[in-house]
Amino acid sequence: MKLWLAAAALATASSFAHAAGTAITVYQDPNCGCCTGWVEHMRKSGFDVTAIKTTDMASVKQKLGVPSQLGSCHTGVIKATGQVIEGHVPANAVKKLITDASVKGVSAPGMPLNAPGMGQLDGNLITVDFTGKAFSRD
Repeated sequence: MKLWLAAAALATASSFAHAAGTAITVYQDPNCGCCTGWVEHMRKSGFDVTAIKTTDMASVKQKLGVPSQLGSCHTGVIKATGQVIEGHVPANAVKKLITDASVKGVSAPGMPLNAPGMGQLDGNLITVDFTGKAFSRD
């Protein structure tokens, strides 16, 4: 019986840890439809996304340390780690980001047409880390 209780407790703790790792807060302009498309992509990929609409995206980006040359239309923060997601970064790249705490943030700069929320992934979308180095290709 004790072994069963220990296994149940471990499974519950693992579920909570997984849920915490997938919780994202995203800040977006209230008039931007492509941001909503990205949020839907992330939710379909298993992330728990809280969307906050704001007209002051410049302050959000500055506060979170998004390099201006890597800016896009919305900014997300992984609640468990504080890592930043700038723009239309695919869910696979976000999953990779979560596994590497040394990376402060990643970006799909601008509004690439081959990114979630904008269009279909085609294997040519380059996501970069906040130093500008290639992070993933989707």
